[in-house]
Amino acid sequence: MLSQATITIDLAKITENARRVVDALGGRQVVGVTKVTCGAPEVARAMLAGGVSALGDSRLENLAGLRAAGITAPTWLIRSPVPSLAEDTVRYADVSLESEIETVLALDVAAGALGKRHAIVAMVDLGDLREGMLPAELPAFVDRVGTLANVDLLGIGLSLTCYGAIVPDEQNLAELVALTRSAEERLGRRLLISGGMSSSLDALIDGVLPDRIDSLRVGESILLGVSTVTRERILGLHTDAFVVEAPVIEVFEKPSKPIGTSAQDAFGGFPEFEDRGTRRRAICAIGRQDVDPAGIVPVDPNVEVLGASSDHLVLDVDAMPTPPRLGDPIAFVPSYSATLRLFTSPYVRKVFTTAE
Repeated sequence: MLSQATITIDLAKITENARRVVDALGGRQVVGVTKVTCGAPEVARAMLAGGVSALGDSRLENLAGLRAAGITAPTWLIRSPVPSLAEDTVRYADVSLESEIETVLALDVAAGALGKRHAIVAMVDLGDLREGMLPAELPAFVDRVGTLANVDLLGIGLSLTCYGAIVPDEQNLAELVALTRSAEERLGRRLLISGGMSSSLDALIDGVLPDRIDSLRVGESILLGVSTVTRERILGLHTDAFVVEAPVIEVFEKPSKPIGTSAQDAFGGFPEFEDRGTRRRAICAIGRQDVDPAGIVPVDPNVEVLGASSDHLVLDVDAMPTPPRLGDPIAFVPSYSATLRLFTSPYVRKVFTTAE
């Protein structure tokens, strides 16, 4: 019997996924991104065991947690901080992704005060319209960073697919390489090329990832085993390293269509319901505050997710040969958006295992 929603993380599968991604990239640096798990040290160690060479996260709190857990691997802050957080950035991150020179100047001052050096990756926007300067702004940025005493320009990078859903392809990746070579000529030294995130694995498989791109930031594909372009399984990776279970708190046969005058639901939506007659329905103790109901796939194909309120997940279980009992767990495989909420929710228990 299960008393509360629980997500179980198979660390052995994460390690194996990381190893397969590292091997597939053939010597390129892989920064394992832990942000969807809120920087869980257990997940970070599993990625490192699989061969990633650094850890990336978008939150300084998570990077500080990794350090507090005794993890000494290089760390990347993959969301630029505000200038007032420059000191914490230098303290907890070896590398940060930057596009605003004001922030970089603050990092230079902070690094000098701490007696440290800080590396940055200059981010350029090649179409996804999330972070990054426009290409025409890169030369002046490179020249200014080159004058700083405590900040080193490690490389040039880009972000694709996460916001604008733009796919890495021959054109934008070639432009990134060309921009980097131009920056190298200005500096007189080689730079790293951070060629995107999990979506760039599709470019690798399609044979269009340039050899010159020598670093990727990979989170979702290692953790969930899917392409972020198609959400289909990729590179033979495990797609079930995360499983969430929620306990049943009610089972009744009810009409499939609500009765009465319809208005907005709790989230301002106007739901529509198909009249399928009387069906057996179950409610589980988990809701939108904890998970994205559209992002969970029942392990049992006889279970159908109908929807959720803030604290109740409504299921159709009419096809189950035996009705679930109160306290029985119903298991689901979560998507990225669902995993993000599950780890962020304090109401969901996290269990880390090394089961094969």
